[in-house]
Amino acid sequence: MRRQQLDIQLKTPEQIELMRGAGLVVAAALDAMREAVAPGVSTADLDAIAERVIRDAGAVPSFKGYHGFPASICASVNEQVVHGIPSAGQVLKEGDLLSLDCGAILNGWHGDSAITVGVGETDPALLRMAEVAEDAMWAGIAAAARGAANGRGRLTDISFNVEKAVRKGGRYGIVDGYGGHGIGTEMHQDPHVLNHGKPGKGPRLVPGMALAIEPMITMGSPRTQELSDGWTVVTRDGSMAAHVEHTMALLEDGVWVTTARDGGRARLGDLVTSRQPAVDSLAE
Repeated sequence: MRRQQLDIQLKTPEQIELMRGAGLVVAAALDAMREAVAPGVSTADLDAIAERVIRDAGAVPSFKGYHGFPASICASVNEQVVHGIPSAGQVLKEGDLLSLDCGAILNGWHGDSAITVGVGETDPALLRMAEVAEDAMWAGIAAAARGAANGRGRLTDISFNVEKAVRKGGRYGIVDGYGGHGIGTEMHQDPHVLNHGKPGKGPRLVPGMALAIEPMITMGSPRTQELSDGWTVVTRDGSMAAHVEHTMALLEDGVWVTTARDGGRARLGDLVTSRQPAVDSLAE
């Protein structure tokens, strides 16, 4: 079933449960990479770890081969915002800031999530920026859940609440042009979800919508440029950047953050659907 105009794919609760399977695979891959991040580790090493976790779960990396992308993850270091290509020559150093973006397909359904972590001893200001990005992501997800519940929510309510949380957190650049997206049987679907804007615009937030919410912020200017590799996006002013992401789906009785191990319960409380068990793991 698809909504007209933007071609938004609405999922049944059963299909969202299938997306949950893919989301847990992504969560496991990100957990494994987070544990492996250390000075001296290359981004190619992390890519290999993620691909092994994904394939061992019977899933397929979403990114590998996507429009020719050569790896299973995006690994973006320091001034790289998104879409960094893993490389054996990109060896992590003490104090680096690293964004890891990962996707997986399981039973035809996608999960997509990203984290930003410090490498060894990291400047607290950089870790604070990553925390602000994460808080903003959760603010956007909560806004979507509330808007779907009261029947008045619209897409840009997410954008507005992401921006509001970033502005509350400090003086950061909100990367323009890039944002979240619909997700389901394809990794990128309608609608595009900006990380800034006025509320109350765009399609209504309704049960069955699944969206990837992904703030990208910088320590300086929001302006970016793409490198000659055709993928890596960097800040124009060389400032550090953070990128975080979760996949979420709206149901009749709440939201399900399919790429969060707890389904979002710790951050969202009663906004989470009853379909999300109190305890959840890959083994279940």
